[in-house]
Amino acid sequence: MPGTSRRALFKAGLAGLATWPLSSRAAVATACPPAPPAHATGVEGQRKADLGDGTYLNPIVAGDRPDPTILKDGDDYYMTFSSFDAYPGLVIWHSTDLVNWTPLGPALHTNVGTVWAVDLCRHGDRYFIYLPTLAPGGAWKIHAIWADDIRGPWSAPVDLRIDGCIDPGHAVGEDGKRYLFVNGIRKVRLTDDGLATDGALEQAYRPWRYPDDWITENFAPEGPKLTRRGDWFYLVTAVGGTAGPVTGHMVIAARSRSIHGPWEHCPHNPLVRTLSEAEPWWSRGHATLVEGPAGDGWMVYHGYENGYRTLGRQTLLEPIEWTEDGWFRARGGDLSKPLPSPRGGKQSRAGIALSDDFSNNRLGTQWTFHAPRPDEMQRVRYGTRSIRLAGAGTSPADGSPLTCIVGDRSYQAEVTLTLADGGEGGLLLFYNPKAFVGLGFTADGLRVFQYAEEQTWARQALPTQRVRLRLTNDHHVVTWHHSHDDGRTWTRLDTRMEVSGLHHNVFGGFLSLRIALYSAGPGAVAFSDFRYRALG
Repeated sequence: MPGTSRRALFKAGLAGLATWPLSSRAAVATACPPAPPAHATGVEGQRKADLGDGTYLNPIVAGDRPDPTILKDGDDYYMTFSSFDAYPGLVIWHSTDLVNWTPLGPALHTNVGTVWAVDLCRHGDRYFIYLPTLAPGGAWKIHAIWADDIRGPWSAPVDLRIDGCIDPGHAVGEDGKRYLFVNGIRKVRLTDDGLATDGALEQAYRPWRYPDDWITENFAPEGPKLTRRGDWFYLVTAVGGTAGPVTGHMVIAARSRSIHGPWEHCPHNPLVRTLSEAEPWWSRGHATLVEGPAGDGWMVYHGYENGYRTLGRQTLLEPIEWTEDGWFRARGGDLSKPLPSPRGGKQSRAGIALSDDFSNNRLGTQWTFHAPRPDEMQRVRYGTRSIRLAGAGTSPADGSPLTCIVGDRSYQAEVTLTLADGGEGGLLLFYNPKAFVGLGFTADGLRVFQYAEEQTWARQALPTQRVRLRLTNDHHVVTWHHSHDDGRTWTRLDTRMEVSGLHHNVFGGFLSLRIALYSAGPGAVAFSDFRYRALG
């Protein structure tokens, strides 16, 4: 059935199943697990967590939002995530109920390299983000940025000169001094302003070790996050590796009455771990504890969605309970099912529309350059409901495309390209320069990209200066269309592409498959009327 979605075919199959004998239907039901409950839909049909009946269904922030770091600030919650090679980066998200989140804008504008798991905190009246960075050809460093208002402006990055470390976690000890914990699990004292070290890096905790026969990626103790509750400091750590086998990543905890230890292992370790490929969320870990609006306990962490590693690691919310012995347990159970929403909060807005007429600057909040060069922003010029992007490189592989994170399993996107001065441009699904697919147009014709290279046999002579492109990603099967009359009629590209393998376990980098716009060659491309809609 041409043009029929997989969901429609599935529903048709269910209708046919109803006509089978009862015994046959029972056999099929036994062999096939029930379909997971449907997400609620928000703007543009994008899935959202809040089901509107006092429950929510993970993820709370869909798409590539890994290593969540969360801050409770009065009645408000703020969260940001690893931004890796995307700039502007470190978008701050806001919520008042822990379930519905909306982006405020980027905090990091200076390219200091790849940015991994960060820590967002408040000390006194000032907000801080501690971020590990890796510049090309350099060593890992930890920088700090700060702001007097969470919405910015944020400072330029300050190098703390803590080399070879990642995953900072800020804490204030019982002595009133500030400390930064890092992978390992090590700690270093900070100066009172939090912008320099005040001592040597030292071992802080020898993490709990899981049994040797467990299937993990590696030990990799990282992501230390600290919470003080009563007389105790709780240290939550990720071990097991963040990707690789789905059973690897996990959450463990320890506690101490002093920031300096000694630390005792939680008797309930691991607190969170994926046990099999049948679960809805894989490689769950990298957690932070947070108090809910009603004073109860929660944790946020990330995981890969079963069958959709291409979406990256997504942000999950799970309730915890504090036990009589002063420890805590995760109590979310089966995360394929709805959970009761946190009580006491004021409902927030959820997400943003991705459709963009380019009348406002969304760089950072929605659009980011992949691995930009120092002068990348000079390529951008906003026009009348358009964004003009000067060419760079000869193809998407060396041209730093403009990318957009998506969080739906199936979706459709369209954009109009107007070529100028011998420019070349196109629409892509882009993971990194070694993994992308898409269509490009020059003044002379069509280019087809697959397996991160042009398929020269597929070139078509289609002279044009203006073209509208459409991509449809239906559960990893991608169909391309192009229109030369502003979308009144469409021509489908003969080649369909399957993209389920374009993810970290194949290509590395901990990224996601994103919609992207590219402009290459000596000229420029004006992009206009970008439209997005989820397909379920």
